[in-house]
Amino acid sequence: MRLLFVIISFVLLSNCSFDNKTGIWKNENEISGKKENDKIFKDFKKIADFEKDFQKTINLSKDFKIKKSKVVINTQWNDIFYDYNNNFKNFSYNNLNQVLFRSKKLSKKKINYFKLFENNNLILNDEKGNIIVFSVIENIKIDEFNFYKKKFKKIDKKLNMIVENNVIYVSDNLGYLYAYNYNKQKILWAKNYKIPFSSNLKIFNNKLIASNQNNNLYFLNKHNGELINQFPTEETPVKNNFINNLSISKNKKLLFLNSYGTLYSIDIKMMKIDWFVYLNNSTDLSTSNLFDGSQVINKDNKIVVSSKSKTFIIDSLSGRIWNKFNYSSLSKPIIYNDIVFFYTKNNFLIAVNLKNNQIIYSYDMKKYIQKINKKNSNLKYSLQMMILNNEIFLFINNSFILNIDLNGKFRSLNRLKLKTNTFPISIENALYYLDKKNKLIILN
Repeated sequence: MRLLFVIISFVLLSNCSFDNKTGIWKNENEISGKKENDKIFKDFKKIADFEKDFQKTINLSKDFKIKKSKVVINTQWNDIFYDYNNNFKNFSYNNLNQVLFRSKKLSKKKINYFKLFENNNLILNDEKGNIIVFSVIENIKIDEFNFYKKKFKKIDKKLNMIVENNVIYVSDNLGYLYAYNYNKQKILWAKNYKIPFSSNLKIFNNKLIASNQNNNLYFLNKHNGELINQFPTEETPVKNNFINNLSISKNKKLLFLNSYGTLYSIDIKMMKIDWFVYLNNSTDLSTSNLFDGSQVINKDNKIVVSSKSKTFIIDSLSGRIWNKFNYSSLSKPIIYNDIVFFYTKNNFLIAVNLKNNQIIYSYDMKKYIQKINKKNSNLKYSLQMMILNNEIFLFINNSFILNIDLNGKFRSLNRLKLKTNTFPISIENALYYLDKKNKLIILN
């Protein structure tokens, strides 16, 4: 695959014209006149303007009706991004902003931002590699496990987890993959691949799927950890902070977005690549052009992915880009029926109709953000988005909840009584998160 990419790049570069017929390269010591330069670059301003961040207000048409979906009372959170396709559902929430429960401190160390929930047990991990299983019903830790030997004690661990039937599957930044049964408190298997893993995990039938920092994709037998297949993809010469992302589509294809900026569709059953598309803005992989983006989400035959400066709507069957927008989503987008919602880096709430891949509304939320910090509305806020009871909830700066209806209209702005320190998950009409003191908060 790396060889194929090099050949394609060489062909593209070879076809670039540098002769004197174009009028651009007349002589290395001769400078073209102003009029000729103006003619050559007459469209440059148009292109530059097109590349600016989208910041246009578009009002929702009075004739357009957003169909509401069924509210889901969720009981499990087995995947850090909730589902196989990374998309959230319309979760049930009482929205009373009341603290129902606050546990004792679950760890003295820094907790991973994402957590899992299975059979009334909260599953989380900290920077020292401790896996903590906390029973909400019994209000106690039922297990605390550390896989690592003393020689790794001083190294901070970054664990990626997924859980299924009491078994926690883990990959880490040391190159280990292992499976741990927290009911039996027993390691089922462990493998050392020696290269740090850098992706979320997915399970499909008997396969465990992961990727490492060199953008190699692994399919393993989840029962014993044996390697089933491996796909090498483009390796970036400079490592970035983007975590490779995995998502599984309805037609049983693995969608793999690597740190080079290439999105792959892989047939999981046949173990073959169907298509790939390059989403980075530049092939110059200097530190200023490293790829970054949000998690890949998909529904039916549409893929939605946001890079550092662009957002793409892609056909999952062919890899065709249906539309490309000049904005980047600050949080993971959410597909709701046939509408996908974005909250952009410049504080616009945008809704796109996936039936025709066009924007149906776009509203600047800055004036509501100003209420949070009147002195400086341009602060970079951490933000996560969920849809609860058919309304949009934005969790801002660990302290506030901005509530907006599906039509993009402001409903309320509330301050949390206890700040969030991890991403909130929806369990049985309530939100579960850890506060700054690593205590579990259940918010009704």
